Amino acid sequence: MAAVTFWEKPGCAGNARQKALLVASGHRLEARSLLAEPWEAARLRSFFGDRPVADWFNRASPRVKSGEIAPETMSEATALAAMLADPLLIRRPLIEVGERREVGFEPALIDAWIGLADPDRPVGEGCPKGEARQAPCPEPEPT
Repeated sequence: MAAVTFWEKPGCAGNARQKALLVASGHRLEARSLLAEPWEAARLRSFFGDRPVADWFNRASPRVKSGEIAPETMSEATALAAMLADPLLIRRPLIEVGERREVGFEPALIDAWIGLADPDRPVGEGCPKGEARQAPCPEPEPT
């Protein structure tokens, strides 16, 4: 069992599924708002490791989807500045366990790192309804 700090977009159904899987796997979870966190460039950068800059971005962000932001053309410094100004650009979730930090919810990576009860369970990344700065991602309708 790991103590997991999980930065999310509050109200996002994708993040809710990811958190549920972590809890079902026996992990202690501390959820924090990605949007409310007082990020600094060096700390945010530490979540991205050796991933290419383009992989740091939330592809569901309207600014990325519209082409206003082109992650493949950005330097590290420019990408970090854009993300500090608009946290919806950050790929999520950001996850921290001990001294290790990761970006995104890749079940195989997380299973190898801290263990998942069902790493093949679909959890998705980002919000299937798109992004909005003020409105949270709607929860799915009960079935």
